[in-house]
Amino acid sequence: MNAAANANQSPLKELAKFEQSPWLDFVRRGFTKDGSMAALIADDGVKGVTSNPAIFQKAMGEGTDYDAQIHEILGKEIVSTSELYERLAIDDIREVAKLLHPVFETSKGVDGYVSLEVSPYLARDTAGTIFEAGRLWDAVKEPNLMIKIPGTDEGAPAIEQKIADGININVTLLFSLDAYKKVVEAWLSGLEARVKAGQPVASIASVASFFISRIDGKIDAEIDRRVKAGDKDSEALKAVRGKVAIANAKLAYQYWLEVMKSDRWAKLKAAGAQTQRLLWASTGTKDKAYSDVLYVEQLIGPETVNTIPPATLDAFRDHGTLPGATLTEDVEGAKHVLAEAERLGLDLAGVTKVLVDEGVSSFEDAFDSLLGSVAKKQNDILGKKLTETKFSLPADLDAAVKAGLDEWRRKGSIRKLWARDASLWTGADEAKWLKWLDIVGERLGHVAELEAFQKEAKERGFKQVLLLGMGGSSLGPEVLAETFGKHEGFGHLYVLDSTDPQQIKTFEGKIDPAHTLFIVSSKSGGTLEPNILLAYFYNVAKKAIGDKAASHFVAVTDPGSHLEAVAKREGFWKIFGGEKETGGRYSVLSNFGLVPATAAGVPIKLFLEDALHGVKASDAGAPPAVNPGVQLGTVFGVAATKFGRDKITIIATKQIADFGAWAEQLIAESTGKIGKGLIPIDDETLAGPTHYGSDRVFVYLRLANEHSHEQDEAVRTLIEAGQPVVTIVLHERRQIAQEFFRWEIATAVAGAWLEINPFDQPDVEASKIETKKLTSAYNDTGALPSEEPFATDGDLSFFADAKNTAALKGGSAHEILKAHFDRVKPGDYVGVLAYIERDRATREWIQHTRLAIRDAKKVATAAEFGPRFLHSTGQAYKGGPNSGVFLQITADDANDLPVPGERFTFSVVKAAQARGDFDVLAERGRRALRVHIKGDLAKGLASIASAIKAAI
Repeated sequence: MNAAANANQSPLKELAKFEQSPWLDFVRRGFTKDGSMAALIADDGVKGVTSNPAIFQKAMGEGTDYDAQIHEILGKEIVSTSELYERLAIDDIREVAKLLHPVFETSKGVDGYVSLEVSPYLARDTAGTIFEAGRLWDAVKEPNLMIKIPGTDEGAPAIEQKIADGININVTLLFSLDAYKKVVEAWLSGLEARVKAGQPVASIASVASFFISRIDGKIDAEIDRRVKAGDKDSEALKAVRGKVAIANAKLAYQYWLEVMKSDRWAKLKAAGAQTQRLLWASTGTKDKAYSDVLYVEQLIGPETVNTIPPATLDAFRDHGTLPGATLTEDVEGAKHVLAEAERLGLDLAGVTKVLVDEGVSSFEDAFDSLLGSVAKKQNDILGKKLTETKFSLPADLDAAVKAGLDEWRRKGSIRKLWARDASLWTGADEAKWLKWLDIVGERLGHVAELEAFQKEAKERGFKQVLLLGMGGSSLGPEVLAETFGKHEGFGHLYVLDSTDPQQIKTFEGKIDPAHTLFIVSSKSGGTLEPNILLAYFYNVAKKAIGDKAASHFVAVTDPGSHLEAVAKREGFWKIFGGEKETGGRYSVLSNFGLVPATAAGVPIKLFLEDALHGVKASDAGAPPAVNPGVQLGTVFGVAATKFGRDKITIIATKQIADFGAWAEQLIAESTGKIGKGLIPIDDETLAGPTHYGSDRVFVYLRLANEHSHEQDEAVRTLIEAGQPVVTIVLHERRQIAQEFFRWEIATAVAGAWLEINPFDQPDVEASKIETKKLTSAYNDTGALPSEEPFATDGDLSFFADAKNTAALKGGSAHEILKAHFDRVKPGDYVGVLAYIERDRATREWIQHTRLAIRDAKKVATAAEFGPRFLHSTGQAYKGGPNSGVFLQITADDANDLPVPGERFTFSVVKAAQARGDFDVLAERGRRALRVHIKGDLAKGLASIASAIKAAI
């Protein structure tokens, strides 16, 4: 764009003779900084500036004008893409406002304005627009700012409210006279509300932006179509071609003149009010058959504005003419054009309605593109501060995922998620379970409390920290314990999430009660396992340190829970509150994960700041194509629903390998219900491509500085074989905090694709109910209800419901197991569910067993220990797709432990949990078999392994 060399030669400046103000429809930082904008103001008489998302997209998405500021902001703060864009845009708007301020002063507030648009995503949201307009006004803090609000039906009430609030408003996206009349009514009503309230109105400016060329674009295209088809009215159609938009504008101006003559306006004018001027927008000529200055020359009139795009402004300066006040000329001719358009069925009303919808969509698309451009620059600059992701997908899945991401973009689904819109899922109670979206920022705001606790814990010299919990209260802390290890000066963090008496005794042997901090973690405060573990270890602590026992205990629980009451009654050292509107599996970044991490010496502020990077990367303003949470969730959801790839196989390098134990609970408990779901497969050692079917999606979490050549090669082979693989690289262990949040978002996104509620867990509750029945029976009778095996083979006894028993013919372990595993079909998975102590030997056994099954049957395998999996993958096994074949293993306990204050023991509880679990599996029609080991556990496991090997 070239500024005029001689102000007297610019016809733009001459528009003032007709009381019309030329504004510039363009903002760009380089244009402002290099003096070009100032030259236009001085030489061409430009009196205002408008912006929109498309303009900012071109400005920010191209070149390096903004790079220095982006570097500066990201070097000091952790911000989202939308926050970063807004910082850049506001600085641009402020700079232009300063350049225009002299115009604002000399025109006494009539001109000199720069416009900033509310988020295009709010075009159909009245309340959101009202809030956003006020927020942007307060953020910019310039008197010559106009906030742009669309003239939609939802925008009109917001216009009225913000005028009443004293904010300058530029009403955009007006195409029809009817819409304009609603806007005028909103403007008048807003001013009247201020007058009635005794507030000043003289400083409130407004323009109503009437879009021009887009109308001719639509109408002319229809005319051309009909003429080409030989329409009988071809000559009449050609006679109105290129005239409808100007005629429409002229009648809008006539309506404005009528309003200016009204008593209603006279009263407001007497109170000092400014008129709302009509502003002609979209005045660049798009049809080469017309003059490139048509929509400037033909729309000249008093008390109007023409916001002109750069190319049109240059053209008008070069060869534009001033034929007079054309806006008021031949009004009857304009009426005739519109009458003819109606007679000819050109449907101007329908066209303008379509144009509003298209305008809203095009601004949303431009804003998506803008944010995508900003996100790319942001990610490039942040570099290794963020985890990196590579998607290696087969062509058909890749295309479907891209289409899915675009569908999410078009529907604004990520914004719905962050807005807690339950319609994204099932329209049930999802909205009340989304507090985890805000928890990282909330905890950072209270990090001093956690840091003080960490300092005190270190000063007290605890040598061990023992967390007692189940499910979401234990699996996240376990990941942190395994990932970060022991910190100098802090106790070693152990996590106990079992009712197995041998395992409890093993953990008791690991600690010195006199130097142990016990953390009892239970969201509801009423969960069986944490409560009985608390009873046991509180007794252990009292025996060791007497009345000081309570000072070694910390509770993490939701406010008002039974556990909170116990902790207060006993005088626990500290009580940390949970958040009731966050489910346990989404709570790792709340106190349920942070308190044990803090006690173990994890630098908690740095950890939370890394988590905040994850939050900002996946927030509502990050378009799906660059939103890591939406990307991962869409891969999961599309792969499962469109390709049958519902086994999410999680692979990780050694130092971060425990992440999968947390992720499998999140995925399974969230998605496995009403016969749908994703089945997470954790810790299944990789094999060659021939061992896998077409039901998998692999996710490879890789710590960058960790040697992992064998895994890298195995993953590369899978990719080459056409298996879908998502590779996520962490540059340091602390970035696991980013992944916690990303996977939470991904799971919620996958839930939307599956059309389920990802925040309830109906089948976990079913197991709890069955367990409660059995323990109550024990308390009443001193024994669990009797049961009879349908077969025995040495020390192995086999149990099943009637339906499964009928399918499992045979009397030997080999025959029964063969019949059981013969039921496995392609696309199924096998779950080995062992209610035994989880130690090195049993973990090796279950791993060898599951791999033998996988290699023989070519199906996914899950290896789980009870009862911990009940609060994890158990939901998907019972409520998800009926594609699981389950082998439950129970055993006589070599030793038992009492539960203080109860008649039942830990062994009884574990047995009740196993039986309750199996009963629900059977009730759900699952293919399930239970084998019980009598006597020596190691011998029994060896017998089962041998029989399985022979059977498969």
